[in-house]
Amino acid sequence: MRKILRHVALLIAASLVTLGIAVATVSPPGLLSFLDGVSGGGRGTARAGAGVAFGTKGQRLDVWRPADKRPRHLPVVIFWYGGGWVKGDRAAYAFAARAYAKAGFVVVMPDYRKVPGVRFPAFVQDGAQAVKWTRDHIAAFGGDPGRIALVGHSAGAYTVAMLALDPRWLRAEGVDPRIVKAAVGLSGPYDFYPFDARRAVDAMAGVRDPAFTQPINFARAAAPPMLLVTSTRDTEVRPRNAINLARRLRALGSPVTLIDYAGLTHEEVAMALSLPFRGKAPVLADSVAFIRRMAR
Repeated sequence: MRKILRHVALLIAASLVTLGIAVATVSPPGLLSFLDGVSGGGRGTARAGAGVAFGTKGQRLDVWRPADKRPRHLPVVIFWYGGGWVKGDRAAYAFAARAYAKAGFVVVMPDYRKVPGVRFPAFVQDGAQAVKWTRDHIAAFGGDPGRIALVGHSAGAYTVAMLALDPRWLRAEGVDPRIVKAAVGLSGPYDFYPFDARRAVDAMAGVRDPAFTQPINFARAAAPPMLLVTSTRDTEVRPRNAINLARRLRALGSPVTLIDYAGLTHEEVAMALSLPFRGKAPVLADSVAFIRRMAR
């Protein structure tokens, strides 16, 4: 994986240098978004909203959609990126937003507050406020507020799971939890207590009862349909997270689909959303098909 990322970074860095752009401050996802863009990943899509304010803490989001500007009631995807709760930004993950927009969705890409500036549950609350904004404003961008799906990778998948499984976060924002028609978690942590990773320790610091931080403890029969994606070579968020949550949901009678991509690492699951690496695994096609079935 490191060799692949280095190769990608070198290719993009060479292009950026040619354009006279400094690369020292560009993140690996940002480099991937650049490569996705120059490869045609953004063709047929448009960023309809940039840096739109939402929530109560100065949060910002972008809105992407198919380039066709005719008003339509398109299904909606809210996508949360990963980064271990400490890093990441919406611009760097434009490749993911463009992928779902090109597939026919209006896509909301929110930023959220990071550790160490905040701890749990701030990033989950930010996620709930993004859902509220989407409910109230997405129609103006051609989206259908009655067909909202949540998608996230890694730490972003954690937010997806908490919002889908624990109704209190959306209810606290005055949002009916039933607004979520489908939820897709890509390589997310759902069952990771006791905390044995530094980022988890830092993100959940100060919580009186760690059980309240674990999505698996909120599995319920009435949860929206969930697609849980993991991969055999994920050493950052172990496959047992998705496997355990899927098992719990099935036992409760909640609709859940589990996909384990053989040979993929944690990063490659997200990379497969980009045009240059889409051949690694059908992550985009599988998640799009799932959402379309569930969010009709």
